Amino acid sequence: MLSSVLRSQRAVEVNIAIMRTFVQLRRLMDSNRDLRLRIEAMETRYDEQFSQVFDAIKQLVAEDKPRKAKAPIGFL
Repeated sequence: MLSSVLRSQRAVEVNIAIMRTFVQLRRLMDSNRDLRLRIEAMETRYDEQFSQVFDAIKQLVAEDKPRKAKAPIGFL
């Protein structure tokens, strides 16, 4: 756009630099989106695994029978 208005070599170079910057910005945004999707997938997978572990721990705690009171050790 700038080069079509000003019609100079410098304007052409600036226009090319602007276009390259926008291309790099778009690539960066795409890579961030891919990374975000991968992280979300990992969170989902590990959340399921952690919920299974916590459910198993809850079952073990629920099955635990109350213990008898022990006699104190030492002098009274």
